[in-house]
Amino acid sequence: MDRGYKRSGRRFIIAIWAMLLLSIMPLSALAAQGEAAVATDVTIKLDGEALKLADPIRKLDGRLFLPAARVAELFGAKITWNAATQEATLHTKLGDKVVFGDEVPVVYFNEGRYLLTEPPFIAEGRIYIPLRDAAELLHAKVKWNDAENTAELTTVEAAVVTEGYGLADISVETGSSSAALLARNELDAGAELQVGAKVRVVIPSVLSRPAKAFTEEDYWLLAKITQVEAGNESYEGQLGVANVILNRMKDARFPGTIKGVIYSGKQFPPAHNGLLDKSKPNASVLRAAKDALNGKNNVQNAVYFFNPKVSKSSFFKSLDVVVTIGHHSFAK
Repeated sequence: MDRGYKRSGRRFIIAIWAMLLLSIMPLSALAAQGEAAVATDVTIKLDGEALKLADPIRKLDGRLFLPAARVAELFGAKITWNAATQEATLHTKLGDKVVFGDEVPVVYFNEGRYLLTEPPFIAEGRIYIPLRDAAELLHAKVKWNDAENTAELTTVEAAVVTEGYGLADISVETGSSSAALLARNELDAGAELQVGAKVRVVIPSVLSRPAKAFTEEDYWLLAKITQVEAGNESYEGQLGVANVILNRMKDARFPGTIKGVIYSGKQFPPAHNGLLDKSKPNASVLRAAKDALNGKNNVQNAVYFFNPKVSKSSFFKSLDVVVTIGHHSFAK
């Protein structure tokens, strides 16, 4: 049994677990990331008090992770889990919306898309998210105490505008510019704040890392070609096909746009015979296309895919196969 079918089995388990209990999430392989180690020597404090955690703290690439449900609880956020898209949505007590996806490097924050320090992952039935990024997005500060091997979290209340205390005063007090504070609160430059207005003062570091934008046209075109080429494959197989197109965009041998890749050459006959125009992506394909555009890549460096039972030419035999998922081999 190949890796694609193994992961497909895990996806089935994921759906069952999510239906049973929101905060319990399914097991999933951590493909390119490797397993996150349990950090038994690390302490987490919230407002000076050491936390007792039912689930282990995990560490990956030097960064700490906690289950999303626990982080939400710590900072008074509400969380929902979407089994179909494998996404956790957090609604913060200050009205922000945060969306994390399994192994997806991009986080949705209100109306923007930003790059996380590390992608979330699923382990032992929980979706884990990078602690610093998550805490800042939930309006808290994080400080690492190296001497005590402790992550110190501090909740931060929103500043409230009064007659004698306005944006300029908040700027001085917090060390953030008025422009940065307005942007954080999704207000236009030069906006005047009324008495009683609440100002979010924690500016998450992810806001300095905007994700590369894509258009609706790009999204639908990628989804439509993925549907034609892999609509009957597993989600993993669909994700692989979508990423072959995106990998080509980064390769000087191919065009630098999704449309250019799909319509050039002979790799994608549906683009030339009318099938692409008639394509109607299913839910799994839509998820795969979105995740690929958000940086989730399970076929790193692969710029070709083919069915080895059908494509037997010397060209395909000469390729270096990265992975086989379902009926397709992905190669470079």
